[in-house]
Amino acid sequence: MTSRFPDDTALDAIAAQVRAVATLGSAELATLLRQARDDPDGPASGRLVEQQLSTVLDAVLARRTAGADLMDLYQEGSIAATVAVGEYAARGGGPAGLEAYVVRVVGSFLDDVVEREAAQRLADTLLLERVKLLETAELDLRRRLGRDPTALELAAALGWAQDEVEAARAALAQARAAHDAEIIEFLDDADDGDQGGTGDI
Repeated sequence: MTSRFPDDTALDAIAAQVRAVATLGSAELATLLRQARDDPDGPASGRLVEQQLSTVLDAVLARRTAGADLMDLYQEGSIAATVAVGEYAARGGGPAGLEAYVVRVVGSFLDDVVEREAAQRLADTLLLERVKLLETAELDLRRRLGRDPTALELAAALGWAQDEVEAARAALAQARAAHDAEIIEFLDDADDGDQGGTGDI
């Protein structure tokens, strides 16, 4: 059988679990909705959410090309389904309208998640481009001035506001620190390995 989630065994396992959940009839759903309304934290709410996980799965699959991590989307959708089921039961909704309500809530929530993640990726890309421009200008001015350029000089060279230069500088410093930390960690691991090897000689 072809995987619905290429190279993602975690979501394949979830899909199998979702497909294994027995569908409840209208009378059973009505009983669970009443119980969930009277006891929101009781087992009835959990069973109702379990019944709606296929809805979450379908909503995630519909957004598989949005660039977001499918496992993250499934987790976010499951939370949205839990909230939707609780709200629907609290309002005294009947079994006939439950799935449509959950579909609407989960869909709207996941669209918002996807939009926010896309905006963050765009912001990260733009910041990276600005950091590269800053680094190039910094190297050029340092060579010409014979010293480190000031934020004001960089702002003039780049046509930016001074606070934009300082923000990009902070991002560049953070990236360099993270890179240096990774190198140091690698060297520490290498040193430990060398010491272990020496002891065996």
